Amino acid sequence: MKHIAQSGLAQSGLAHSGLALATLALAASIAFFPIGTAMAQSCETQAVSATGKPLHGAAKNSFVKKCKTDACEPKAVSADGKPLHGAAKNSFMAKCKRDA
Repeated sequence: MKHIAQSGLAQSGLAHSGLALATLALAASIAFFPIGTAMAQSCETQAVSATGKPLHGAAKNSFVKKCKTDACEPKAVSADGKPLHGAAKNSFMAKCKRDA
């Protein structure tokens, strides 16, 4: 009798909800991967002059450095929402700029 009750539980969809959730998580991570890659390249693609020509050399390096700093600065907050200071901020900013 227990076997029949267990199989009824499995057929009701409760056993399949874990599989559906895992499938949904996998689909979401695949769907959002290109967005993260595009965001990482945004400072490089935004490095253009006022005339629309791509920047080169020191001008490009300066622009990309400032762009990455500006992108990471608002994210440098602790878990309770307070701004980071000192070594914690330096470490966070270095990692953020490296990943951006």
